[in-house]
Amino acid sequence: MQTMYTVIDGQTYRRLMPPSDTSLNSGITWGHFDELFTVAYWCGQVWQADLLGRYRDLRLGNTLVEETAACLLGGYGMKAELGLAAFRRLRDRGILDRKSPAEEIERHLSEPFRLGERALRYRFPRQKAIYLEGCLSGLSDVRESELDDVSLRETLVRLPGIGLKTASWIVRNVRRSRSVAVLDVHILRAGRMMGLFQAEETPQRDYLSLETRFVDFATEIEAPTWLLDAVMWQHMRLLQNA
Repeated sequence: MQTMYTVIDGQTYRRLMPPSDTSLNSGITWGHFDELFTVAYWCGQVWQADLLGRYRDLRLGNTLVEETAACLLGGYGMKAELGLAAFRRLRDRGILDRKSPAEEIERHLSEPFRLGERALRYRFPRQKAIYLEGCLSGLSDVRESELDDVSLRETLVRLPGIGLKTASWIVRNVRRSRSVAVLDVHILRAGRMMGLFQAEETPQRDYLSLETRFVDFATEIEAPTWLLDAVMWQHMRLLQNA
């Protein structure tokens, strides 16, 4: 067995893991917990994040409508800070409290955003405004409390501009779900480095297959799917920007 120790607020904690050459059901081996990006490394990082109470609240908004808007306005090709700025502007101006027409949404998105000392333009304001108008209308018919995590995602995917990744992102944030995963570029890169995913696999073509492996992997190392997803995303994003 491998034994990992960590000290938090003066208290020592211990985590036991299988030997480094032990294989998971997927065929990949645990590796050493002090070796970057191995199975054991991610197990240890999630364990410590859980002890520290990290990522307990992943929500960007306070309601399903707000969370959908925040995730729709962010995502692929959009700086996280700019997507959040766009969401907060629309929320604070009351645009999300009513079925606002696309023209009004576009007008607010087209105004420059100041992030620090830079003034930035939101990309594709007209397209996102059309999508958001449709989402605001469609969400009024969603009975969230009657749906499990996967059913909620299936419902969200039917909304304009919402794909599997964005829908999974919304569900993960509002539910801290163990059933879905947000397979963005950072998670894919971590999975490929471990051997969990293959280089030729893409979320556009293989999302559900990749997700099944990720959820099974999280279960096997006794990590909540939502927490493993969040820890991986943050680590890989910081590494990319280092």
